[in-house]
Amino acid sequence: EKEGCPISKQMMTNLFSSAYKPLSNLNIKAVCTLFLTSFRPASGFINKAQPPMSTAKYAKFDVAQFSCLDDNYGYLIHDPVTGDTAAVDTPDAKTYQSELDKRGWKLTHILNTHHHWDHTGGNLELKSGGAMVYGANADADRLPGLDVALAPNDTMKFGNSEGHIIDVGGHTNGHIAFYFPENDCVFVGDSLFSLGCGKMFEGTPSQFWGSLKRLRSLPDETTIYCAHEYTTGNAKFAMSVEPGNTDLVSRNKEILAKRSRGEPTVPSLMKEEKATNPFLRGDVSEEIRNNVGATDSDSFDVVFGKIRRAKDTFRG
Repeated sequence: EKEGCPISKQMMTNLFSSAYKPLSNLNIKAVCTLFLTSFRPASGFINKAQPPMSTAKYAKFDVAQFSCLDDNYGYLIHDPVTGDTAAVDTPDAKTYQSELDKRGWKLTHILNTHHHWDHTGGNLELKSGGAMVYGANADADRLPGLDVALAPNDTMKFGNSEGHIIDVGGHTNGHIAFYFPENDCVFVGDSLFSLGCGKMFEGTPSQFWGSLKRLRSLPDETTIYCAHEYTTGNAKFAMSVEPGNTDLVSRNKEILAKRSRGEPTVPSLMKEEKATNPFLRGDVSEEIRNNVGATDSDSFDVVFGKIRRAKDTFRG
């Protein structure tokens, strides 16, 4: 399962080109595309069953959600009073531009959660129309076209709303989330998933656990917009480490029913994640601790690290 794995088509093109120079007359792009689409996440988000396009209305803005690439979700935030429109990450410029055109919205902001190509790949093309790119100052050299560098605990103005910047490093260093308390929603990129969290590519267990605790401290009714449809695979792992959690058992049934109908399982509510997401429950669930081999002497960041390693090797 990818869990935010940053493998781009260009990277694979370079790999194939250097490894198989005698085959240079082949259509390398076609070969790489076939290779990439053969390695989708185990959770099974396949474009033949696209979830319906949706728009949710909040106190001061609307959020349009749509699918991008193989398993990404794209988001546009629109303030109907000021006309400001923000793209949360830019997996694919053409898809975003199509969604903007459908609604008659003009892009003014690009909010990058982290630097991976499937979150920043459309930055430069989309900002050419005048949008400003916002992202972490700690990641400034890896965010294409960055205009406004943000630090943890900063605030930023978007339309009539104020975004709060949360440090959620762990999946990558410099990963941030955009929290809009007046609208009860947070955009978390690959830090927190529905029933999961991102792979720990650059951070440490202590860092990542601290990030997830910051997210967990948000109000229960906070809507969580994550970047990928990985929930089915995440649910399998969650059930393997906490099968006695009745809330999880019920949620797993709901998830399977939604996916069978081709419906998205994202967004979710913080209260759901607190009750069922194993990566938020290492300090409250003895069952999880026992099933990942944690001991009574382990600190909770060590417990988190053991949960993360268990998920990395899970083949359920």
